[in-house]
Amino acid sequence: MQSFSLKRLLIGDPLSTAQQAYERLTKVKALAVFSSDALSSVAYATEEILLVLILAGSGAVRLAWPLSLAIAGLIAVVITSYYQTVHAYPKGGGSYIVAHDNLGVLPGLVAAAALTTDYVLTVAVSTTAGVAAITSAFPALYPHRIVIALASITLITIANLRGVRESGTIFAIPSYLFIITFLSMIATGVYRWFSLGMPPALEPQHVPPAIHGLTLFLALRAFSSGCTALTGIEAISNGVQVFKPPESDNAGKTLIILAILSITMFVGVTFISHQFGTVPDEATHETVVSLVARTVFGGGSPFYFLVQGATMLILMLAANTSFNGFPRLASILAQDDYMPRQFALLGDRLVYSNGIIILGLLSAGLVVAFGGQTTRLIPLYAVGVFMAFTLSQMGTVLRWCRLRGPHWQLKVAINGLGAAATGVVSVVIAATKFIYGAWAVLLFIPLLVAGFQAIYRHYQKVASQLSLETVGPPPRIRRHRAIVPIAGVHQGVLHALEYARSISEDVTAVYVEVDPDETARVRERWEEWGSGVRLIVLPSPYRSIIGPLMDYVNKVDDIRRYDEVVTIVLPQFVPAQWWENLLHNQTALLIRLAFLFRSNTIVTDVPYRLQA
Repeated sequence: MQSFSLKRLLIGDPLSTAQQAYERLTKVKALAVFSSDALSSVAYATEEILLVLILAGSGAVRLAWPLSLAIAGLIAVVITSYYQTVHAYPKGGGSYIVAHDNLGVLPGLVAAAALTTDYVLTVAVSTTAGVAAITSAFPALYPHRIVIALASITLITIANLRGVRESGTIFAIPSYLFIITFLSMIATGVYRWFSLGMPPALEPQHVPPAIHGLTLFLALRAFSSGCTALTGIEAISNGVQVFKPPESDNAGKTLIILAILSITMFVGVTFISHQFGTVPDEATHETVVSLVARTVFGGGSPFYFLVQGATMLILMLAANTSFNGFPRLASILAQDDYMPRQFALLGDRLVYSNGIIILGLLSAGLVVAFGGQTTRLIPLYAVGVFMAFTLSQMGTVLRWCRLRGPHWQLKVAINGLGAAATGVVSVVIAATKFIYGAWAVLLFIPLLVAGFQAIYRHYQKVASQLSLETVGPPPRIRRHRAIVPIAGVHQGVLHALEYARSISEDVTAVYVEVDPDETARVRERWEEWGSGVRLIVLPSPYRSIIGPLMDYVNKVDDIRRYDEVVTIVLPQFVPAQWWENLLHNQTALLIRLAFLFRSNTIVTDVPYRLQA
């Protein structure tokens, strides 16, 4: 009862199936719901570019500006391509669905595996980046960053288990607060630059000595790190069906707004950091956004703390985007028999609870494994994102070619350009980040695909063996050979013995001897209470219970008739309070598990419930 009450306190009372409904979203609300991941990426994308370039000294830092323009162009290409996708799939077209429908099963599973890694990494990266925004404002909290991140993931997990729906009102306030404060910071910074007479970029301060030459590989590595600015763009295409009608048109317009905001905010913060010589400070662990806000507003200004608070909130919301996306993807895969079917089940609060819990645990494990540092997680990030982008756009190209329709050549060209661009970037990211951690993702994705296929084969095998189409006459069981394992003689044993005698005329009690003195007492009491049932004592010099019992059952099985079945009747007393089970050994459970996979054997529990 106590655990039940705690569960209700944390996640609330159950909801009936009739209460399941999806909120239709306007463009204003949908932008807040689906764009938090994409918009929040600008909070750390510039910093990741600079962290790579400063390895080559202050002169290389200036390359951040042209790299940001190249990434901005890539954002425009990808969003234009997804604009076509939301019109092709008005009921939602995530990478798995698009790739599976148009490219086949294997590409679809690769897309699903890539998305799975992306969702887990999004929670870990967004949470640690959100914590970094707070520790930049309050440096004393930096040593506690892992605890803060884990607490944040726990709260988000519990909130989603409670069934926090994609409510525009909940998401709109922090999302639009971030947009307004970030754009205000950029506008103020540009105004200050104008007021100073538009001087050339200042020399970056606090740049450590160069430890790497400015090579093409380093520039490409910086570019691939900055491509994290594109993460989350796919979210709108996943949720087209929850837009208000006309769904595709509203989703497409929201994508255009997202493109304008993402490019403006990403290019804007990079421009200000470039003009004022702002680079990450490894000594203080302060983020670039925090340094830019200090430069623009002043460190003690309320506007500075407002920017940091809004950045933290939007990054936490970005983590929540994965808690919406991953459970849905897992449920679709489970319905297609590529993931355990538990992931397709709705929980008490009409959410996919199993997917939410697994995502929370995996992302928390990543945070701990990588020390709660965003920079260490970034090399693993974006590999899966661009792989999913590429497969989705390739699938959409094939869809247009198959269906044709008005202006299909133009649509093919747009999605083809998107597929080519993201494909090239995928290769660049994999190559430049391989030795820095991307190898783990590139190894994990095929392993995950193999896991999906193994699960599918299992379900197909089970379905084949359970099918009624191949059913034959069931084996006829004429009699049971009942075996009653005992650990002593008490009322629970007598209760089980009566049950065994009711189903079989061939009953044997089995006692595994680990203490000869105790055996003598058991024999004595059995003579009085055993009702004439024979007692077999199995010696166990190494004090094992399971081994001698299994050997005995094997011998019985060897001599049984074809129409007989061995039934093991387990006496089991049940304490009145759940916690009292902890005070007793679990031998009955171990016996049940030992014989679970054994053919021609039935295990039956006979509980004897104790009084409170």
